[in-house]
Amino acid sequence: MLVVTTNDIPGWEVRQVCGEVFGLTVRSRNAFSQMGAGFKSLVGGELRGMTSNLINSRNEVMGRMIDEARNRGANAVVAMRFDTSEMGDTWTEICAYGTAVVAVPVTDAARETAARLGYSQSGAPQQPSDQPSIPPQPASVG
Repeated sequence: MLVVTTNDIPGWEVRQVCGEVFGLTVRSRNAFSQMGAGFKSLVGGELRGMTSNLINSRNEVMGRMIDEARNRGANAVVAMRFDTSEMGDTWTEICAYGTAVVAVPVTDAARETAARLGYSQSGAPQQPSDQPSIPPQPASVG
């Protein structure tokens, strides 16, 4: 699945908009981790446990968003964003959202990207067992 933060995909044509998609999770912080983070904030530095938790959470919501896009028949998500908010003292909501679309490559560079991602010539993702089959475009004769 091609996921971009831009409103369009250079070299690709959006053929269909499948709608807004999102992935969501609400996480609770461990009380001991919270205390450790509080002590760490006194002296400064990275809160590695919190960073790791945020990375895992973002990956989880991205996966949920991508699954929803696939279920709608999309092969790409444009205008993807993350949103986070605090809920109470120890809960954090993390959301990934964007617009699911069906896009097809229309330039040689986009076709190369599609081949690397395993898309067919039509822009549809291939089944995992299939080999990408985007034949080279014939050279112009002039």
